[in-house]
Amino acid sequence: MRRRFDLAFDRLPPVTAFGGGHGLYASLSALRRVTDRLTAVVTVADDGGSSGRLRKEFNCLPPGDLRMALAALCGDDKDGRTWADVLQSRFVSDGPLAGHAIGNLLIAGLWQKFDDPVEGLDMVAELLNARGRVLPMASVPLEIVAEVLGLDPLHPDEISTIRGQYKVATTAAEVRAVRLEPKDPPAHPEAIKAVHEAEFIVLGPGSWFTSVLPHLLVPELADAIVTTRAKRILNLNLTQAGETQGFTPAQHIELLAEHAPTLRLDYVVADTHFVGNDRHLQSYAASFGAELVIADLAMRDGTARHDPLRLASIMAEIMGV
Repeated sequence: MRRRFDLAFDRLPPVTAFGGGHGLYASLSALRRVTDRLTAVVTVADDGGSSGRLRKEFNCLPPGDLRMALAALCGDDKDGRTWADVLQSRFVSDGPLAGHAIGNLLIAGLWQKFDDPVEGLDMVAELLNARGRVLPMASVPLEIVAEVLGLDPLHPDEISTIRGQYKVATTAAEVRAVRLEPKDPPAHPEAIKAVHEAEFIVLGPGSWFTSVLPHLLVPELADAIVTTRAKRILNLNLTQAGETQGFTPAQHIELLAEHAPTLRLDYVVADTHFVGNDRHLQSYAASFGAELVIADLAMRDGTARHDPLRLASIMAEIMGV
């Protein structure tokens, strides 16, 4: 395998990664080791915690997932790790700033100065010497609406509706489908441009209903993902926890088909232990036109996290870097 630092910058592939939260953080932590031509397109539906408070107070995009993406793009040197820690740190007090992430306030403060939130994000990226760019997937804040089964214990077979990213992510009911409000939200033009300029696009890992699928529910963005000439890579999660508790790897892919029937993939990347005895995964990947890549991708500390070096190695092999 050729080493990244042996390649000229203009030979590194432009890559656009989609997601939000910890899943996108893992993806970017790996991808920034593969290419410096990296763009993150981030969900903007968070309505909990610091992001939810700022979104409500300033009627702005929720900054939390954007902040995490910027932190993931900081370098591994002392300055990079210091800035990443500063962005992620939260105020501890009994006052109104309690719980706010420093990076959220920085981003929201810069947005007060610019008409386009991307200008503020680009300024933060420059300040951090980030190894890539961070963009919102839509130009307006979004709300996730989910159809769930078993919300009412007295009527376990009835379909109910719940609203808001936080409630969807934490519900004990079985999520069946999600949609976005406002309906047909406008994609950010820079996000569309990043898709069409990429040689590879990467979906996942992450919370399937609140971080991965929403990108396919913004019509302009979904159309760009479907029609781009870029190779499409799907990174599956390491476990069946959270929103997709009990779902097999094949069912994760099936959910993509249900929400984006015309989507095709080139590669599906899965962890050895997560695949387990799922005999349907190969055929599901093939139905999307994808090559199935199975590898040992987990951290060795027992947590359900991708090892950025292991994931980077697989990404480099796929991308020919």
